[in-house]
Amino acid sequence: MYHCFRLRKGNDLKKELENFAIKNNISGVILSCVGCLDKLNIRLAEANDYLVKEGAFEIVSVTGTLSKNGVHIHISVSDKFGNTFGGHLMEKCIVNTTAEVALLEFKQFKFEREFDETTGYKELAIHRIEK
Repeated sequence: MYHCFRLRKGNDLKKELENFAIKNNISGVILSCVGCLDKLNIRLAEANDYLVKEGAFEIVSVTGTLSKNGVHIHISVSDKFGNTFGGHLMEKCIVNTTAEVALLEFKQFKFEREFDETTGYKELAIHRIEK
């Protein structure tokens, strides 16, 4: 099943995606997200540092998994000079004029977040739903 919607100026991109997944009990993926941000907050590789900026940013790519008990989303954006930044989407990435979102929901799977001792994080666990 597909879900398509538009976020508006002032929306928090991560919170809106999380809330949509929770409200609709979705196990799925982000197919596409295009638009722009005026505030950026991403966690960089190795989970130690954050990139926090204000300005005009075009959303180049958003990808990730969604479930009612957690999301894992990465984002890439570019600035007015074409410099590209990417990392783990955090709260306080604020939509400027728009963010157009298309999601794919998997009815045959249930996505959960379960603690993985080898990584120390809650990781994606995929469960097939038997009919």
